[in-house]
Amino acid sequence: MTSVDEPARPNGRIRDAARTQAEILDVATKEFARAGYDGARVDEIAARTRTTKRMIYYYFGGKEQLFTAVLERAYGVIREAEQRLDVEHLDPVAAIRRLAELTFDHHEQHPDFIRLVSIENIHGAEHIAASERLGKIGSPALDVIRRILAAGQESGLFTADVDAVDLHAMISSFCFFRVANRHTFGALFGRDLVAPEQREHYRTMLGDMVIAYLTAERAGD
Repeated sequence: MTSVDEPARPNGRIRDAARTQAEILDVATKEFARAGYDGARVDEIAARTRTTKRMIYYYFGGKEQLFTAVLERAYGVIREAEQRLDVEHLDPVAAIRRLAELTFDHHEQHPDFIRLVSIENIHGAEHIAASERLGKIGSPALDVIRRILAAGQESGLFTADVDAVDLHAMISSFCFFRVANRHTFGALFGRDLVAPEQREHYRTMLGDMVIAYLTAERAGD
């Protein structure tokens, strides 16, 4: 990463570094989600913030590092929500439904996250693979899922022997598809998966699918 000396603040104003970086990340999130990694321009991001291109390079080092920082913050939001999730007082069925609803709500409320993840997949997850922070952040949801699965199996409520990562993928895939494929699905089938009047239908359907999977009798059992 090229070293860049801290530039003078525009108009001589002293800006709070954390606030400036947050503003840059806010705008960069929108720009990368709109234009993709290749299409996004640091010049455009600078123009839409109260800072300069040189300031962006000072704080983040370059476009690649800025995109990685955007991903880190985006993943941090869902991981923080997972950490705050309290399902210890719920029975296993209610607990796994609540966890599924958390993912459903987050993905619906953060369409830019869906776009950013899609863009990163196009690039082979190279930025995530290179991020030490994302490598350590993991998914608190997996620990929660493992505890819920263990409690459900111990109580006899869950009959299936399910891997936590598989269940996480099942929940995430439904929530991700609903937002990512909204427009193509609507064009092909005439149904808006994110229509407000259908929200509770799909939210309930997700929970029902997960619970049915966990309580289904398997061949050979």
